[in-house]
Amino acid sequence: MHQHQIRVYYEDTDAGGIVYYANYLKFMERARTEWLRGLGFEQDTLMEQSIAFVVKRVGMHNYAPARFNELLSIETRVVELKGASMTFQQIINNNNGIKLVSADIQVACVDLAAMKPKRLPRTLLGEISRVI
Repeated sequence: MHQHQIRVYYEDTDAGGIVYYANYLKFMERARTEWLRGLGFEQDTLMEQSIAFVVKRVGMHNYAPARFNELLSIETRVVELKGASMTFQQIINNNNGIKLVSADIQVACVDLAAMKPKRLPRTLLGEISRVI
């Protein structure tokens, strides 16, 4: 499991100081990017090799709101790994450990030029297999 912390900024909230629901997806995207970086893979380098990741499916459940200036912790884990896709389980907790949001997000690997499915690179597949 990978953990990434993020602070809720004013721009992330609605007029009531509560995080707008779509911003949770942005927070989770950042956490997946940091997870990938922690494995030693930078997305810009992968893009130079015509490798990109696209979100294929999202199932999200909101339990409680996050608020302006809270420090959130995003847990990221791979729960399914296939040749050209992976499914993440991500959970966002507040600084009191209360679960705010959970999501299952399926991400597909694509050839950036053709926008068609592409097998995960062997090196990346090996690193992911090692940590799950």
